[in-house]
Amino acid sequence: MSECTHDCSTCGENCGDRTEPQSFLKDHNPAARVGKIYGIVSGKGGVGKSMVTSQLAVLTQRAGHKVGILDADVTGPSIPKAFGVHQRAMADERGMLPVETSTGIQLMSVNLLLDDETDPVVWRGPVIGGVVTQFWTDVIWDVDYLFIDMPPGTGDVALSIFQSLPLDGIIIVASPQELVGMVVEKAVKMAEMMSIPIVGIVENMSYLLCPDCGREIPLFGQGRTQAAAEAHNLKLLARMPIDPSLAQLTDQGQIEEFQSQWLMPVMDEIL
Repeated sequence: MSECTHDCSTCGENCGDRTEPQSFLKDHNPAARVGKIYGIVSGKGGVGKSMVTSQLAVLTQRAGHKVGILDADVTGPSIPKAFGVHQRAMADERGMLPVETSTGIQLMSVNLLLDDETDPVVWRGPVIGGVVTQFWTDVIWDVDYLFIDMPPGTGDVALSIFQSLPLDGIIIVASPQELVGMVVEKAVKMAEMMSIPIVGIVENMSYLLCPDCGREIPLFGQGRTQAAAEAHNLKLLARMPIDPSLAQLTDQGQIEEFQSQWLMPVMDEIL
């Protein structure tokens, strides 16, 4: 082997003396057009990440932009059902074609590739990560904003997305429970390790609005998210209540009909 010149631009990727950081970013499909990309993340499951993703997509589309959702929660995909989309995704010689909702939001999810959408996805982490990366490299997106519904936690898929996609930022979704500080901290630290900007935090299930008196009832106790946000110099952008009507719209595949404005502060940050 020739003597190291300490100029990493002149050596191969397998050089043992290589010290220059390597980029793992991948290009999107040559036929695609993608504007800004935001990941919706959480440190744990069950906090309403897909609900936040769906509402942000709908609000952005209502604002006059072309929008897509990449459903990266491969083992628990819920985005197609929320939008009432059940048909199979198709492809042509250029690549995979996203499926469009009734209002024109573009979707790609593993559920759109299965023979039966109720079939479980029993795949190992690297395979799942590869599929999610293909949703970026192979799909012919034509969007101004692409929202990524991330799987919970900080595992293989999250790492693949953070490394492979040129994210403009992430939005962290949390719930009011006591452990929110630890959960938020995990998501924050991973984003910082990967040099991904954090737009802010959304607290979901913050309260139940009494239908009689309009009082906010904190079913899970007073939220700890504000303190967690301040500890990391982040903005608490929105507090979303428990709203049975949202659950009903999601079950009916009609999430595009929701009328709430809780996430408008998030829109002010990303548009």
